Amino acid sequence: MLGRFLEFSLPAPRILESWQFYQRLGYAQAVVGETWAHNYSVVTDGRLTIGLHGEEAITAPLLTYVLPELAKRVGALEDLGIEFDRLQLAEDSFNEALFTSPDGQQVRLLEARTFSPPDHPAPAQLGWFEEYALPVADLAAAQAYWEQLGFVTASEDDDPWPHLSLTSDTLNLGLYLTRELARPTLVFSTDDAGKLRERLADLDVAPEVKVPRALDPDRHLIVAAPEGTRLLVGPPPD
Repeated sequence: MLGRFLEFSLPAPRILESWQFYQRLGYAQAVVGETWAHNYSVVTDGRLTIGLHGEEAITAPLLTYVLPELAKRVGALEDLGIEFDRLQLAEDSFNEALFTSPDGQQVRLLEARTFSPPDHPAPAQLGWFEEYALPVADLAAAQAYWEQLGFVTASEDDDPWPHLSLTSDTLNLGLYLTRELARPTLVFSTDDAGKLRERLADLDVAPEVKVPRALDPDRHLIVAAPEGTRLLVGPPPD
């Protein structure tokens, strides 16, 4: 329904600082095109791809998808009740569409890719990318919303907070009902948080001192990127 997931698009006012941060974590740089007039950089480990957008080009994190023949396919989304915040559909422009979920997550659809991925990106330092964790006000309502867009509910759990894990062919999405998860978060897993802390220290990357109360500080850590993105690392899911 949404097409193929392209990138987590992040507003990065200090784009060079953010780029250097992800490089230290082992992310490889992709070759970007000339789609955007603003400063734009892409880093990836082959599983997680992050687009850094400078100069206030965007104001909040976006889930960005590529949906070919976009002009012909937005109607199907409108039939689902999706109301677009922005529609740019013309033969002489780069087509894009933007809408916002009931819980405030913005989704952007593009006509085509905006970068070329590197040939053989290596796994990054934080471990396996599990999901994009999104705090929601109503689990059932959020589940119904994302399922109509093509996601499938894979599991339900109350540890560490009530949540649903949804999957698609290109992105896993976690819906969380808690006030401790204040904003969307990139979630990773590792078998040994202690060794990861040592590696991060060698890279001059310092995790936050505190983690949410529901998390075991010996098995979880949170790293904050320069642009404010929260990266949560914990043990692999059961």
